Amino acid sequence: MILKAENISKQYRLGTVGTGTIKHDFNRWWHRVRGKEDPYLKVGAVNDRSAKTEEDYVWALRNINFEVKQGEVLGIIGKNGAGKSTLLKILSRVTSPTTGSIKTKGRIASLLEVGTGFHPELTGRENIYLNGAILGMTKPEINAKIDEIIAFSGCEMYIDTPVKRYSSGMRVRLGFAVAAHLEPEVLVVDEVLAVGDAEFQRKAIGKMNSLSKGEGRTVLFVSHNMASIKQLCSKILILENGQSIFEGAVNDGVNFYLSRSKPNSTCFISKRKDRNGGDNFRFQDLKILDKYHNEQRNLLSGEEYFFNIVYSVKSNIDGVNIRLLFTDNKGDIRFLCNNKFSSTTYNLSPTDNGKLTCIVPNFPLPNGNYTIQLSCFSIDGVKDDIENALDFEVVGGDFFGTGKEQISKEGVLVKNYFKNEQE
Repeated sequence: MILKAENISKQYRLGTVGTGTIKHDFNRWWHRVRGKEDPYLKVGAVNDRSAKTEEDYVWALRNINFEVKQGEVLGIIGKNGAGKSTLLKILSRVTSPTTGSIKTKGRIASLLEVGTGFHPELTGRENIYLNGAILGMTKPEINAKIDEIIAFSGCEMYIDTPVKRYSSGMRVRLGFAVAAHLEPEVLVVDEVLAVGDAEFQRKAIGKMNSLSKGEGRTVLFVSHNMASIKQLCSKILILENGQSIFEGAVNDGVNFYLSRSKPNSTCFISKRKDRNGGDNFRFQDLKILDKYHNEQRNLLSGEEYFFNIVYSVKSNIDGVNIRLLFTDNKGDIRFLCNNKFSSTTYNLSPTDNGKLTCIVPNFPLPNGNYTIQLSCFSIDGVKDDIENALDFEVVGGDFFGTGKEQISKEGVLVKNYFKNEQE
């Protein structure tokens, strides 16, 4: 065990800076000198950023427990405001917990925000030495690594220029290069890698892989990118409203998180009035299920999904085609499913609860927001047609099985490979 968190909680006072008023601070002191518990540990609202509260205090974290072994990569995921960054700040000793304790072995290097620990008036080279000294490195140790750090950052041209003139992406590059190369036992990385470009993200993921698997170092990684989490991490911790709701295997954790991240809006297509067609055939419901039969609205490229359709029919209909038309947020058609493509049509009998399932074994859309137009046709024409029947988001995925997320948002993903005839 290289890092252990025991009953970590963090309480903040709402609306003011610091722990509270003079009255509250005096009350705390008076209880402490009498050997009594802090009176404000018994109060405080749950950390739900969307809720209103009458409380003066909020628990940003509450009773977090976990262990990380040497060489493990722990992915920490959760919605914005769940407490991820607060937890990393406690682990990095930026702030102290209200209750609980952190036990660690060795140095912890942190990359929590863009330019954390950099002095804007110092050059990139000077900041490398500054950060190294903060991490407890000697000057000879930094000298031995500095050329490698500069090369990895890709900022050679600006390395002797003050950091205040760097772009946010350049500061992230240099900050990550310093944190990853100065041999910490534990590397803590927040979502800052999202600022870097695609090429640097690939380098950073590769470096974290080599640190954990090749050098046996421990990495704590916060990200909203599920493809990076699945590629890099060996286990997952999920936070919600400041509390731990899951700790375990990566695939199970990602599916659990996505199943809890469905939009609040519900699809009631049975009540939609803005539809074309007659009354004989009606779509009643449309849901997306993953391979574990959990309803999803946040999908991963390359995964298998089931599009479950419920319909009603008043009288017999022959030669029925069902179409799912996928469009992006610009209104462009990106993907199409239709049973007639396989020379199959359906003959439907009267029912109030007919069901059809469209199975997509390798979902081919890259990251983005999409809507589905749901249509039914027969030899007599349009039976039912609903635009924007269901909206969903593709949040990541490793479609090609290369260990890299598909970053392009154009077209569809097809498993087709180039061949060089000259080879």
